[in-house]
Amino acid sequence: MPPEDSSPYEDTDATSSASSDGSNESSDTPPGPSSPLGLRRSDRSRSSSGLEGLSSRRSSASSSAGSSASTRSAGIDQLVRQGLQDLDRQRQGLQREIEQLERRKERLEAEMRTSFAGSSQDIAIRVQGFKDYLIGSLQDLATAAEQINLVAQPTVEPPEPERPRANASAVDEGTGAVSFAAQRFAQQRDRVHSLLDQYRTRPDYYGPPWQLRRTFEPIHAERVSSWFFNQGGRGAVKSMSSRLQNVLVASAAISCLYAIYDRRLCVLVLATTPERLGEWRRWLQDCLGVARADFGTNRGIMLFESAEPMAQRAERLLDTGRLPFLIMDEAEDKVNLSLLQYPLWLGFAPDPENPSNDYDYY
Repeated sequence: MPPEDSSPYEDTDATSSASSDGSNESSDTPPGPSSPLGLRRSDRSRSSSGLEGLSSRRSSASSSAGSSASTRSAGIDQLVRQGLQDLDRQRQGLQREIEQLERRKERLEAEMRTSFAGSSQDIAIRVQGFKDYLIGSLQDLATAAEQINLVAQPTVEPPEPERPRANASAVDEGTGAVSFAAQRFAQQRDRVHSLLDQYRTRPDYYGPPWQLRRTFEPIHAERVSSWFFNQGGRGAVKSMSSRLQNVLVASAAISCLYAIYDRRLCVLVLATTPERLGEWRRWLQDCLGVARADFGTNRGIMLFESAEPMAQRAERLLDTGRLPFLIMDEAEDKVNLSLLQYPLWLGFAPDPENPSNDYDYY
C-alpha cells in the first residue's frame, strides 16, 4: 500500500504509473474525497461480501447444529414413549393373566367342593362294606381261636362219609384231586389263600401272563374264597354290579387254578351273544395279560355261544388228560345240566337284592 504522503523526489516512472492507474480507476469509479489513498470501492465490496458469506456460513452451521440437537432430543422422546407404551401393554397383559388364573382357581375350588359332596355317598357305602367284611372276618377268627385245642391229645377221627357226586371218583383217579374243602389238600388251600392275599394287598400290574393284574378288593376275594373252600370249586356265586366285576372274580379263580395245574387247565366261557363273548375276551386279556394266541380250540381259553358244543369240548379235554374249567355268564337264564357234571365250573347268579338292569351296557 503506498504511503500517505508523496515525496517530490520520487521516481517519475512511479508517478506516471500511479497517475495512469489513477486515471484508469477514475474512469471506472471516481474516488471519494474521504477514502484513504490506494483503497478502492471494489476492494471494499469484496471484503464486505466475504464478511457476509462468513456470517451466513456461521449462521447456517449454528442452525444445522440446533436442528440436529432437536432431532436427537425428538428421537429420544419417541424411544421413551415407545418403551412406556410397551411396559403398559405388558402390565395390562399380566393383569389379564392374573384375572384368568384367579377365575380358574375359583372354578377349581367349586368343582372340588361339588365332586367331594357328590362322591361322599359312594365313599360311605364302600367304607361300610369294608367295615362289614372286617367284622365278619374278626368273628370268624374269634370262632376259630376258640376251637383251637392248645393241648395236643391223640384223637381218632371217624372217617367222613363220602358224598355222592357225579363222576367225582373218576376225576380224582384220572386227572388228580381237585377238592379244596378236604383237609388232605391243606397245602393247596394255603397256596390259594396266599395268592388271594397277594392279589389283594400286593397287586402286580405288570406281572407274567395268567397272573391277576388288576386291583382286587376284599369283596372279590370273599367271592373267590367261598367258591374254592365252601363250594369245592363247583358252584354259582352272586353276581357283581357289572360284567367287568364278574370277569375280575373269574380271572382271580383262573389265576389260582393256573398256578396249581399250569397248562393242564383249559378255560371254557359260555355267553349266548357275540357281544358278550367279545367283552369276556377283551377283559380276560386285560385282567390276566394273555395274548390272542392263548385263545384257541384245544388250549388256553375257549369261547362258546351254546352249551352243547361246550360240553362236548369239555368231554374231549378230559379224555386227553386236560382239566376243563367252565364259566357261565350271568345272562344265561337257563343252564344245561350236562355242564354240571364236570369237576370245575363257575356260574354267576343274579343278586335279587342288587339287580343289575343295565348289565349288558358295562
